[in-house]
Amino acid sequence: MSSDAGMRYPDRAMIRIDSLRKAFGPLTALDGVSLEIREGETFGLLGPNGAGKTTLVHCLGGVLVPDAGAVDIDGAGSPDDPAVRRRLGVAPQMPALYGMLTGEENVRFFGRLYGLSGAALAERTREVLDRAGLLERARDRADAYSGGMKRRLNLACALVHDPPILLLDEPTVGVDPQSRLRLFEDVARLKGAGRTVVYTTHAMEEAERLCDRVAILDRGRVLALGTPEELIERHGGPSIVRATLDRVPADPSVLPGRVSGTSVQLETERPFEALARLAAAAEAAGIRLARVRVDRPDLEAVFLALTGRSLRDD
Repeated sequence: MSSDAGMRYPDRAMIRIDSLRKAFGPLTALDGVSLEIREGETFGLLGPNGAGKTTLVHCLGGVLVPDAGAVDIDGAGSPDDPAVRRRLGVAPQMPALYGMLTGEENVRFFGRLYGLSGAALAERTREVLDRAGLLERARDRADAYSGGMKRRLNLACALVHDPPILLLDEPTVGVDPQSRLRLFEDVARLKGAGRTVVYTTHAMEEAERLCDRVAILDRGRVLALGTPEELIERHGGPSIVRATLDRVPADPSVLPGRVSGTSVQLETERPFEALARLAAAAEAAGIRLARVRVDRPDLEAVFLALTGRSLRDD
């Protein structure tokens, strides 16, 4: 791919979003969103269904025109301009495929839309289908593909014109575990090749695993922005150490934390140090720890702290 060997400038903004607003009648989908997305980073838009993630992706891709605010793509201007949109590859939430066409025909169709033809189109089609693991099924109709295969074909169509920026909207919805893992590998490979990836999801584990930085959205607003580690440290709250004792202690006060029967719970910023203290106190009292669990805060805890509800709530 031509862009893989290109220079990378980590502090360069590939996407600038300034005070973006979009409403659908009485529903405000985006309420003054401002963000900068840097070259070469995988940037997560994390939030529950209805948070505004897809509306934002549609504005970035030029599908929707915002009511107010501006989007700039790679310093070239608005995605309203077809020349600017060529810098984008978009894999929408609902796969944009033609079921009566084969996988190969779908990729070639989208390649022609972006001006590819002849040997260049044939080479790119084969390359992206190979990367997607679909060469052996390239001449099968897309409506015969599984959900995971359709997702991979969707990504192949988005990549055929070799764009520097990828917009991936909930790419793992409805896919099997094997295809989900392959999509994770694809995103990691794209990042390694220097692509800028915007990745929307309501799954905290995907954001933590894949994204360099995350913007948490809810009701059309950005609630928090940072690396997953920064957000968890800032908003996630303490870790919780839970232990089950082999018997009820005669004097619960000798153990740190809250003791209830044979259960002990400690809230702490330093879970492993707390666990060591608990183990030492239990040993001194002649009690054995039968089972131990450490629950560390995650992005779900961050969202809960910011909104009072779960990421998965609608």
